[in-house]
Amino acid sequence: MSRKILVTSALPYANGSIHLGHMVEHVQTDIWVRFQRMRGHEVWYVCADDTHGTPVMLAAEKAGITPEQLITQAREEHLRDFMGFGISYDLYYSTHTEETKHFANLIYTRLREAGLIDIRPVEQFYDPQRKMFLPDRFVKGECPRCHAKDQYGDSCEACGATYSTTELIDPYSAVTGAKPERRLSDHHFFKLGACAEFLKHWTRSGTIPLAAANKLGEWFEAGLSDWDISRDKPYFGFEIPGAPDKFFYVWLDAPVGYMGSFQHLAAQKNLDFDAWWGVDSEAELHHFIGKDILYFHSLFWPAMLARSGFRTPTQLHVHGFLTVNGAKMSKSRGSFITAGNYLNHLNPEHLRYYYAAKLNASVDDLDLSLDDFTARVNSDLIGKYVNLASRTAGFIRKRFTGRTARNLHAPAEDLVQRFRAAGDSIALAYEQGEFSKAMRDIMALADLANQYVDANKPWDIAKDASRDAELHAVCTACLELFRLLTLYLKPVLPKVAMEVERLLQIPELSWEAIDATVLDQPIEEYQHLMARVDAKQIEALLAASSETVKETAHKNESGKNESGKNESGKNESGESKSTKANPAPPAPFAETIGIDDFSKIDLRVGRILKAEAIPEADKLLKLTIDLGLEIRTVFAGIKSAYTPESLEGRLTVVVANLAPRKMRFGESQGMVLAAGDGQGIYILNPDSGATPGMRIK
Repeated sequence: MSRKILVTSALPYANGSIHLGHMVEHVQTDIWVRFQRMRGHEVWYVCADDTHGTPVMLAAEKAGITPEQLITQAREEHLRDFMGFGISYDLYYSTHTEETKHFANLIYTRLREAGLIDIRPVEQFYDPQRKMFLPDRFVKGECPRCHAKDQYGDSCEACGATYSTTELIDPYSAVTGAKPERRLSDHHFFKLGACAEFLKHWTRSGTIPLAAANKLGEWFEAGLSDWDISRDKPYFGFEIPGAPDKFFYVWLDAPVGYMGSFQHLAAQKNLDFDAWWGVDSEAELHHFIGKDILYFHSLFWPAMLARSGFRTPTQLHVHGFLTVNGAKMSKSRGSFITAGNYLNHLNPEHLRYYYAAKLNASVDDLDLSLDDFTARVNSDLIGKYVNLASRTAGFIRKRFTGRTARNLHAPAEDLVQRFRAAGDSIALAYEQGEFSKAMRDIMALADLANQYVDANKPWDIAKDASRDAELHAVCTACLELFRLLTLYLKPVLPKVAMEVERLLQIPELSWEAIDATVLDQPIEEYQHLMARVDAKQIEALLAASSETVKETAHKNESGKNESGKNESGKNESGESKSTKANPAPPAPFAETIGIDDFSKIDLRVGRILKAEAIPEADKLLKLTIDLGLEIRTVFAGIKSAYTPESLEGRLTVVVANLAPRKMRFGESQGMVLAAGDGQGIYILNPDSGATPGMRIK
């Protein structure tokens, strides 16, 4: 039965480049969309740039252009990068449009008429030089908890504390440096608490992952606060109807951009908007988002829709953050990689495959290990998949006038049927967002195909002209297995799939084509499909990323920083807001010690066998470490920088003769060495040649 499906990815913010954190989500969405299209469903995929807010206004002012010019430039750059990765939007639009303005006004008006809008005074910091109220991220000062200097107005990046902006000590404007004044201003609030019962039911109806629903349960217990949906001028955005000089907060009109974008597409494609967004719509609405913006999409957004007469989402597909080499993306280490830099050095379909091999339906973080990336791409895509065709297609062209055999090699018939039978389970994995399972199953089939090739050795058969019929059948069977592998990989590798369709002279692969064959038909001459990843390419990419950071660091000192966060705290990048372009200066050296003092410290190489999060501890991870002579348990305050799975198997440096320390969670039998500057934590890693127990001299 054909389904009607509308799909969106979260909207990238216009004041910044697309990077590999964004690409996790857009690749994930695109794979799911392409799979649904292969199944024959009616699917529309829309996205847009999120364009409004103070950061865009100030960035445009600094660049000497209008906000409209800035967001036009940003959209062109964003779309270029997304297209480079093969993202198949039906429309990539903007929130700064008449369509989005229309629906933002309509939703607000209906909420107001329903008694769900409250207006009351709010005390804020005001910059007397710039003559503007300052969002949290545009106020800096001394942390009221640890007294670190130059901290943002909502949280401290040195100690992790959160607080009200007005608690900052010696606050100053990040825009002008002026001392801000406290002023009152009337703000408009959406009464979210009045929608609590509806939201409790909606979030438990299968629309969001269970883990996410459990997290939301904590917010329900604490009580849902009213949501401030207005900002004062000057502000780049839509003015609130009937409220001069008041503008919709960017987070109100950003999700409305889904509706505005689809309205524009509907006009182009002659679609009925109400059939997709009306309260009685039978179409499906799927949002792909990061876990950092779950609050907005699972509480504010469905409440706004339901209380203004529109349908609510069918499902939220929520993913975790991206880490690189086991740590948060870092500009100082060159691992903050823009999409543009990646495209200049590596094949985008390599990353599409690697992400697919890591993605599942959970909200766990995803690590891009560049060593693992290289090994997996070279092993799976080149060694197992592409080589299957490169080793056999040439024989068809040279020995059999470029035409496949009329019959399969008899020993391969059962194998071909096994490949076809796997289609249902692979389809289910795609449908459920379990892409990593789908990739494992597909590569298991690729292993079987290569075992068939190795068992029959077409290169040996080709030495005996009397066995030409057998050679013809064997190579044809290999191409049939290759065709089926390509069909299953097509949502992930659309460009390669298109090249294979050309090579095999077959119609565009759909899921129904599982039962087709390549028997008795001409094929084109084999052309190179994909190259191996070379270590030098990775080195060049990291070097280019570091250089890009130097060129652009000054652009991100205020507003929406390099992590993708703006004044709302929304983060669509997968990077922590603690990553900053300009690291703090090094701490002063400690007092001098003698060699005898230093020799008392027994530093040993250890291998982390297991890492576990401690739910009730904000900073600690429990590490089980092999020190060669014995296994130790060490509690390390590195939870903010590393996920447990990213640490397992890694070498580190341990102070082995530190006296055991009793803690609430157990005994810590050593200390893991790490470097930190108040903005990031980096454990020390010995070279790969080191072994557990080795003493550091």
